[in-house]
Amino acid sequence: MWIANNWKDYEVLDTSAGEKLERWGEYTLIRPDPQVIWTSDKKNPGWRKMNGHYHRSKAGGGEWEFHKLPEEWQIGYRELKFNLKPFSFKHTGLFPEQAANWDWFSKLIEEEVQKGRTVKVLNLFAYTGGATLSALAAGAQVTHVDASKGMVGWAKENAMSSGVADKPVRWLVDDCVKFVEREIRRGNKYDAIIMDPPSYGRGPKGEIWKIEDSIYPFVQLTMQILSDNPLFYLINSYTTGLQPAVLNYMIGTTVGKKYGGHMEADEIGLPVTDSGLVLPCGASGRWQRD
Repeated sequence: MWIANNWKDYEVLDTSAGEKLERWGEYTLIRPDPQVIWTSDKKNPGWRKMNGHYHRSKAGGGEWEFHKLPEEWQIGYRELKFNLKPFSFKHTGLFPEQAANWDWFSKLIEEEVQKGRTVKVLNLFAYTGGATLSALAAGAQVTHVDASKGMVGWAKENAMSSGVADKPVRWLVDDCVKFVEREIRRGNKYDAIIMDPPSYGRGPKGEIWKIEDSIYPFVQLTMQILSDNPLFYLINSYTTGLQPAVLNYMIGTTVGKKYGGHMEADEIGLPVTDSGLVLPCGASGRWQRD
């Protein structure tokens, strides 16, 4: 398992009965997590003195309960700063477990940039820009694509806070599939592709995305915009059906088949302070050149 264990401003304090107790900077939140099928003694005082608690509704959805929580605040990871705000369906605007991947590809980018290479990265389904900011800080040129105008705006705010807004980045509100199709026609190429596809979603014009049906044809499509000497390829998945072995096989029959290189896939997770165990948070498939 790849564990995001370099955080200073974030930690999972405890997990119990379908929920996780988290520290985001100086504030504590309780949020639902379907992976947490066990119980704990809940000795951590944060369970009783939280700043925010997202209550899941049995009918679907849910709502936040707040206790002295600001509308927005910041936490940092290495040199980056992220603006957080609780919004619909339990989210805060950041997936901290992805730091395990940020560290991995940032090292690859830095090594190539030090050799004098220009590294062009395409970040698809890019959300609030955690991967975009990490790649920019490592020295890459980044194209950031997400179908949500609000998420792209949020990512721009994070870039400003992190001091990387003046680096070479394109911010695009677009359907990821249609964008890649246009890039193929334009003949544009990228040295690395990152994608964090949703299980289900709609594009700006109502385009339907269902990951089990759409992901493999999309990966095949992106093969046409990889450069002749690509650096890495990363797919993240929060869908239980796309286990690490599935991601590995999918990358192996596309990127690996054409370019060789090294492939691996695994769960990603976050350490839990009170138990000393690790909370699983989905899976990632990685490819890098030899």
